[in-house]
Amino acid sequence: MKGGVVVDDGFIYAQETHLTVLKTSLFFANDGFTVYDCKGELVFRVDSYGPDTRDRDEIVLMDAHGKCLLTVRRKRVSLIDMVFDFDEQRPSLHQRWEGFVGERMEGQKPIFSVRRSSIIGRSSVTVEIYENPGEEYQIEGNFAQRCCTIFNAMKESVAEIRRKVDASTQVMLGKDVFSLRLKPGFDGAFAMGLVLVLDQINGDDDVEDNGVLMDPPTEE
Repeated sequence: MKGGVVVDDGFIYAQETHLTVLKTSLFFANDGFTVYDCKGELVFRVDSYGPDTRDRDEIVLMDAHGKCLLTVRRKRVSLIDMVFDFDEQRPSLHQRWEGFVGERMEGQKPIFSVRRSSIIGRSSVTVEIYENPGEEYQIEGNFAQRCCTIFNAMKESVAEIRRKVDASTQVMLGKDVFSLRLKPGFDGAFAMGLVLVLDQINGDDDVEDNGVLMDPPTEE
């Protein structure tokens, strides 16, 4: 693994890039996400993201041509993991995910894991890269409000999720349309995979604790 490549080096940009993410309803089959660049060209899509999918705990990110780039899957939790989760003040067994390159095959090893840590009064999401020990990312903010930041191990911002503002009217759009801002050198496919996981965690929280994922970040 070199530089910022985690999933696919074809989605690493030399300059800061803003992608527009459109989320569709989850009440019907074949729902999901479409992601566009600043020219309006399709970059990523997630089609089957509704209740009729073969495995609701597994989501596949594709490029504009339908090629499978990444599979994110809810992690199967061991008894030891359960003990640690309850030690952190609340059961968060459903909030552990793993990422696999391409369409996941049986026996395939994951390339990263996503884990939500919950302590009374504060929550955060930690991302660990398996192939590069010590490479870790922290996600802070409030995904439910489309306002969070991904930091690398050196506490540098590498990507941001923000509400989208219509350029012509300066009106803030709904939460189903938001911006994914990528810093130069950060893997856009990896970033979008993290968006899928955050969306799943937030959906779980809608049932458990009114949809609040994380504490809002400090105002810039």
